[in-house]
Amino acid sequence: MFLLGNGAGFSGDRVDAPIPVLRTLIARGLPAAMFFETLGERTVALAHLEKRRDPALGYEPMLERLLEPILAPAHAHRIPLLGNWGAANPPAAARAVARLALAQGLPGLRIGLVEGDDVTALVAGGQLPVHEADAGLDMGAWSLIAANAYIGAEPLVEALRLGADVVVAGRTSDPALAIAPLAHHFGWRFDDWQALAVGAAAGHLLECGSQVTGGVFWDPGVKDIPDPANIGFPIAEVTAEGGLLITKAENTGGLVDLRTVKEQLLYELHDPAHYVTPDVVLDITRCTLAQEGPDRVAVRGLIGHPRPETLKVTASFEGSWLGEGEVSVAGPNALARARATADVLLERLRRRGLSVRARVDLIGVASVHDSDAGVLWRAYEGPEPPDIRIRLAVESARRDDADQAAREVLALLCCGTAGTGGARWRVTPRILTQSHLVLRERVPTRVTVREAREFAA
Repeated sequence: MFLLGNGAGFSGDRVDAPIPVLRTLIARGLPAAMFFETLGERTVALAHLEKRRDPALGYEPMLERLLEPILAPAHAHRIPLLGNWGAANPPAAARAVARLALAQGLPGLRIGLVEGDDVTALVAGGQLPVHEADAGLDMGAWSLIAANAYIGAEPLVEALRLGADVVVAGRTSDPALAIAPLAHHFGWRFDDWQALAVGAAAGHLLECGSQVTGGVFWDPGVKDIPDPANIGFPIAEVTAEGGLLITKAENTGGLVDLRTVKEQLLYELHDPAHYVTPDVVLDITRCTLAQEGPDRVAVRGLIGHPRPETLKVTASFEGSWLGEGEVSVAGPNALARARATADVLLERLRRRGLSVRARVDLIGVASVHDSDAGVLWRAYEGPEPPDIRIRLAVESARRDDADQAAREVLALLCCGTAGTGGARWRVTPRILTQSHLVLRERVPTRVTVREAREFAA
């Protein structure tokens, strides 16, 4: 049996979450690995912008905090750590790991660096077809930031084969981070579709961290979980015969049951018979789940099909500008004052002739499910809220127009209704994405494994 733990499900995830996972893996005393999934499409784009500002940055900003408490014990117990922490700058991430290793007295720790996912030149040259789902998006007016291919598990396995204790990659597929240590341990061939299906399912179930152990699932009074402030991150038990069981770190909150696993299994799946990854196409239409004890769910009936000839590429573009302004009203007649304030904001934008697309939300009345026209808050006839947060959001091709529109909330401190206060505003760049496809042979990867002392030199 092989144990696979997850230490992060996104950039900015809880930095203390990996500690109980590693403790559990060590206590079980079985062959094990941990992986960290820290990239989203927008995360990669922001990392590229950060790298433009400072060539030494552009990798996962919480990398050192995530690894500092676990690097030495993981190395001592021969538990490799893998992650797509590299984002836009895998070499810089590898150097950061090396510096941390040296600070902890681990100069011989072996770091595997996986590169090659950046295919910006291919997209910039118009050499890659747009994925059919994004064919209607016109990016001609926007500036390309970068384009990254979702690489598979093979180069990660190569790094492990070369003795890497820590594997640093950029844009990988999420399941690849799980498939790699499993394929390395069990010696899976990369045309063993059935085995790879188990690995892909393990990765898919674990990739979002606590989502499979009660996070997001939690709905107080409807779907309760124990100790939600200490949700344990997930662990998969995988056998050579293809057995897969999902559990979690010991002495932690949250839970693993049929409901949490079902929700995560269907998350972002699109087609249950055809979940495409770079390594295998997963089919869960015959999948069954069984509760085999507290916080233990077995997953069976997975089917694998041959991998696609192409890899997905996400291209990111500098889009328009987002301006946001917020202000609060409170006390008696708050709803009427909020509605009047919203109308004033929209009228002010019209009178100033600012080139923006705008909407106002009344947070506490209707916001998440409302439209740009504010249909729900205008029609609301429920109980009078004790306070309301008014949010103005605008989009513009011009930063100055977005900024001037968002600043309109400041004038409300003196020009607004009674009891208006707590104003703030900000302007941020919008990032647009478009998916492309690339033949895998056009994405050659490079694997380098060196000791920490060499990477830090």
